[in-house]
Amino acid sequence: MFKDARDAQIAFLALFLLLGVSTRDWTLHPSLLLATIASCLLAQWLSTVLIPYAQQRRLGAAIAPDTRPVPLLSLPGWRSALITSLGLCLLLRANSPLTMAIAGCLAIASKSLLRYQGKHFFNPANFGIIAVLLLTQNAWVSPGQWGAEPIYLLFFAGAGCLVLGWVGRWETSAAFLVSYGGLEAARSLYLHQAWDIWAHQFSSGSLLLFALFMLTDPRSIPNARGARLLWAVAIALSTFVLQHQFYLPTAIFWSLFALAPLTPLLDARWQAPAFDWRAVYRRDRQTLADG
Repeated sequence: MFKDARDAQIAFLALFLLLGVSTRDWTLHPSLLLATIASCLLAQWLSTVLIPYAQQRRLGAAIAPDTRPVPLLSLPGWRSALITSLGLCLLLRANSPLTMAIAGCLAIASKSLLRYQGKHFFNPANFGIIAVLLLTQNAWVSPGQWGAEPIYLLFFAGAGCLVLGWVGRWETSAAFLVSYGGLEAARSLYLHQAWDIWAHQFSSGSLLLFALFMLTDPRSIPNARGARLLWAVAIALSTFVLQHQFYLPTAIFWSLFALAPLTPLLDARWQAPAFDWRAVYRRDRQTLADG
């Protein structure tokens, strides 16, 4: 049905957003959505097309075909930019379209400016969220906006597992959820709490969105499977500490942001090929041909 796993991710995230606005009564004005999506696409165009083109013109070099200005609809990386914008729309809240636009621009800029050996290591949407939380006074994250209704949880889990099956990063989500769930279960046993409390904490729609879609961005997480497992467990531990020792309700986002710079170190320690969307597409084409 989908030629690219990112097309499926875009469709699922857009559907999640539609469900949230229509059934969860979010106060999300259309201007905020438009500002976020437009800023991400514009920033992607500037960083991948216009700026390289201007640099080559200034140096008097021959203009490569892939750096000549192109329309936004033919923009390289437009899928990733759209995924980032939808992630921001789902998780970030602000009073001003300007704040959402700043988040979108900084999210995309992080891919171009914060790189090591050609790879960006911050999740763009996560970077945009933390940036506006630090730089502005009118942005916030509502971890409980999805509640813990089973229908949402099943939908998120099914969609997330389908996408992760394509990209092959399911073990990252599994390691995080098992580690975090185990820590919460141990805490509940230690405090003699009812298991309903554990179920409520572990059945958050926002937690599943984070674990299945943000934490598993294949272009920014460690390349090797063992490194990804270690990285996911470290994020689970950091989330647990920040949430219960520092009473930070948005601990998952701060943990991912704080531990993202470990990715280059883990890639250096455990060598593995970098993720390539084109390789996934060729693999799927071959699978269909063989089937």
